[in-house]
Amino acid sequence: MVSYESIHRWCLRFGTEFAAKLRKRRPRPGDIWHMDKVCLRINGEPFHLWRAVDQHGVVLDILVQERRNATAAKRFFKRLLVGLHYKPRKIVTDGLRSYGVAQREVLPGLRQRTSRYLNNRAENSHRPTRRRERAMQSFKSPGQAQQFLSAHAMIYGHFRPRRHLMAADQYRREPAIAFGIWRRETCAQMAA
Repeated sequence: MVSYESIHRWCLRFGTEFAAKLRKRRPRPGDIWHMDKVCLRINGEPFHLWRAVDQHGVVLDILVQERRNATAAKRFFKRLLVGLHYKPRKIVTDGLRSYGVAQREVLPGLRQRTSRYLNNRAENSHRPTRRRERAMQSFKSPGQAQQFLSAHAMIYGHFRPRRHLMAADQYRREPAIAFGIWRRETCAQMAA
C-alpha cells in the first residue's frame, strides 16, 4: 500500500527533476511568443503567475511573483531567456504596460503586439493551472506554487501533443512515443 502522502513527497522530490529532463528534450519553440499573467490567491494574498507560450501553445516558462510591475516583468523576461540561444521574432501581450518597459530594456528591437484578443493562446494555457488549483484547494506558499506549476506545465505539455500540428495517424502514435520518452528519462520499469 502506498499512501497519498508518499505520492505527494515523490512528486515534490522527483517532479522538478523529471520536468527539467523533459525541458531539455523539447524541440525549439516557435518564434511568436504569447505572454500573460493571472492572479492567484495564496494564503489569502494575491500573487501573479506570469506565463509565456509559443504560437503552438507550448509552455515556455512560468514564474510566480508578488508584484506585476516593470521590475517583475523584466525578471520574467530574463528568466525566460536564460537557457535559450535564440530570441522570438514577435511577442504578443495583453494591455499591461509593464511588458513594454521590460521588452524595451531586455529585448530591444523586438516587435511587440498588444491585444487582448490575440493573446487567447496564453489565456487558454492557464486552464490546466486553474483546474489543479481547484483540485488542490489553492496553493499553500509561493515557493510550492512555483515548484509545482513549473513541473506540472512541462509534464502536462509532454503528454498532451498539439493535435492541430499533426496528421491523425501521427497523433494516434504520439502517446506511445511520449510514454517511451518518459520511461527513458525517469528510468521507470514496466510492470510484468
